[in-house]
Amino acid sequence: MPAEETTPPVTAFMLIKTTPEWLAMTPQERVSAFATQVVPAIRARTTGVRSRFYDTEFYSTRVTDVLVWEADDHEAYHLLVDALRETPFWDRYFEIVDLLVGTENGYARTYGLDPVATITT
Repeated sequence: MPAEETTPPVTAFMLIKTTPEWLAMTPQERVSAFATQVVPAIRARTTGVRSRFYDTEFYSTRVTDVLVWEADDHEAYHLLVDALRETPFWDRYFEIVDLLVGTENGYARTYGLDPVATITT
């Protein structure tokens, strides 16, 4: 019996840059602002999204952080972005520099190939 075909999750690399307002806060104030103003909006408006956060300011001046969002589907990702835009996260605490959205190994799925570009050593 063949494996059930599933829709690949949507992965978004959200390249962001901190704003002076965000940097003016203490680390405790930043954590509190994110926990009370951003996270509740995401939880209230979305299901099926996960995130990882990467600091990059010590290597890049254009992008200070990268949020990697994985959503179960395009609708979940759409709802995530809508939720973020309704909070101070979007253009107040962070400038959204770029959004890179894709699916992991999409080429392999499209052509029925092994994902040769995914390498582990």
